[in-house]
Amino acid sequence: MEKVNFHLPGLRQNYPLNMLFLSLLKTKPEVFREGVNIASFFGEFPTSLWNGGRPSNYDQCSSDYVRNVVKTINEQGIPVRYTYTNMLLNEQDLEDPYCNFCMQVADNGMNEVMIFSPILERYIREKYPSFKINSSTCKEIRDIDLVNEELGKPYYLVVLDYNFNNQYDELEKIRDKGRCELLINPVCTPNCPRRGEHYENVAKNQRIMLKNRNLPADKQIPLEHWHCEYGEYNCIHTIKSYSTYISPEDIWEKYVPMGFHHFKIEGRTGNLFSLVETYCHYMIKPEKQGETRILLLNNLKANNIITVNHPRPSKWP
Repeated sequence: MEKVNFHLPGLRQNYPLNMLFLSLLKTKPEVFREGVNIASFFGEFPTSLWNGGRPSNYDQCSSDYVRNVVKTINEQGIPVRYTYTNMLLNEQDLEDPYCNFCMQVADNGMNEVMIFSPILERYIREKYPSFKINSSTCKEIRDIDLVNEELGKPYYLVVLDYNFNNQYDELEKIRDKGRCELLINPVCTPNCPRRGEHYENVAKNQRIMLKNRNLPADKQIPLEHWHCEYGEYNCIHTIKSYSTYISPEDIWEKYVPMGFHHFKIEGRTGNLFSLVETYCHYMIKPEKQGETRILLLNNLKANNIITVNHPRPSKWP
């Protein structure tokens, strides 16, 4: 059986769950669907100016934390993939010390970067040539001829626009399916008219957050408000009716036979419980999902990732 490669979200918020899930794959492979392989952990160490796609918060990681996470993930044979897809970068932004530090820590020939900005792409190719560079779904490439053109460029992988999901006649026209990656659980409604606008909002707010880190409370710059009426709070159970939802059965019965082997699970800023559900849905055998879900949650509780508070009754009488 060929490998079915899953790319999992999170280098900070979901890091404990991802490492636990990786450990489960190594110790209890019998509960997983056939051929499951964890191919990367993607995201950023917040708050990174180059980050895009999903918002950071005001948190920022210490140098020791960044080094330890990259080292620990790589020692397990898993690449770190930075999602540096901020679309509004300028030449001055390339000198950002925090982002360059993160790149230097992972500059060992094993890791990857997801790119949108041509400015950043040129910079990384010149300064950090050991990184594999991937083309981001944030580009919203909606024409198969343009997808094939993108695949003609020196990208390691090209992440397809989610609107191609289940469009089999179009997908068959792709010349190099093995270098394509599909976003299988998009929470955005199909053909969302505000997706690009949302990416721009994330990019703008990222810059504001970094400015606010150096400002007193009374000088803080308000973030640009964002509200999406198109389903950004969906979960794996509420997107199954979407034309862009890819089921586990279709991965194994349709996509892998077609030549697709890379599948991305979104959820960098998602709810932890929802992410456990999504991981089990896609990668665990149906008959093993219940016990695996409980095992994961119990381990997260035992490691204080999940805290359960018990009610405190008053004294009697």
